[in-house]
Amino acid sequence: MKHLSLSWFSVLETMSSETRSILRDATVGLILWALGSAFILVAGNDGALVFYWSLLAVSGTLLHAFACHTLLPSALGRKHPFWSYLLRMALTLVLTALPVGFLVAVLRGGDAEEAAGYVLFHSAFHVMFTMPLSWFVYQRRTRGQRALEGLKQELGQSNATLDLLRAQINPHFLFNALNTLYGTALQEQGERTAQGIQMLGDMMRFMLHENHQSRILLAREIEYLRNYIELQSLRIATSPNITLETNIEEVPEATWIAPMLLIPFVENAFKHGISLQRRSWIKTTLHYAQGKLYFDVYNSTHPRPEQEPLAESGLGLSNVQQRLALLYPKRHELIIRETSSEFFVHLTLQL
Repeated sequence: MKHLSLSWFSVLETMSSETRSILRDATVGLILWALGSAFILVAGNDGALVFYWSLLAVSGTLLHAFACHTLLPSALGRKHPFWSYLLRMALTLVLTALPVGFLVAVLRGGDAEEAAGYVLFHSAFHVMFTMPLSWFVYQRRTRGQRALEGLKQELGQSNATLDLLRAQINPHFLFNALNTLYGTALQEQGERTAQGIQMLGDMMRFMLHENHQSRILLAREIEYLRNYIELQSLRIATSPNITLETNIEEVPEATWIAPMLLIPFVENAFKHGISLQRRSWIKTTLHYAQGKLYFDVYNSTHPRPEQEPLAESGLGLSNVQQRLALLYPKRHELIIRETSSEFFVHLTLQL
């Protein structure tokens, strides 16, 4: 019995939510039929009442399932959902009236008057009871599903934010250290080193003060992006085989974006697309027009030795894809193409 129960729960877990809803409705209908039949028999009524009750319970269960999973989803998309649902239910009852009447006539000895009377009662019962019950159950179920989806979205956003924070170094204690290093570099006339430290400090200030906000100005995100590219340029300035092409256009001032959406693509390009021994390139393009952001990153890729662990992006492309799905549903297009020697990312974002 224990193994049978475990197998049954395993089967339920593999079912879709719609299939589970239909099975649950059918189970409730079966229980109501059994309870009603038992009550009728205990009360001493004849078999005719059990027959009519059974027919009513079965048809009501089937009609409820059909309403919740076919009639209501299509009706709620209309301009007047209730009247559309009422019309569909009435049409369904009309189409099923003849089969129900024929079934009663055959099983009850061909009494046409009795069959017609039951068809009228059958239709009136479902209009007054099954129809509003299905409406109420479907609306309540839909609200529950929406609330669950909202909780899942909030949980996913929280997890994405947690991953974002875990992936970043803690800037609090490093910020003061950078100020010290910056002063030391100036004293020793290390201009390039001082410049790099200053840009790194600006980036860390961004992470410390603005990265935790839900939205920031697009101009600030671009400034962070430029600082990152400039900082990386200092590292590879003496490598003639590396080419950087950056075309980042100016954007309107009052344009907002979720923080740290663009930098992971460029960070991924520098970590996986740069080789000091082979010809390498990174091309970054940003264009804004009519409320849409167009962002492209195109870079070379190089095979890595098996013994060398694959460096991962600080945020990870999967993390960015998750954040885009949560923050900009149906408002973004992300295209990623990869070959053995090239990697291309195109992001279109409706802001």
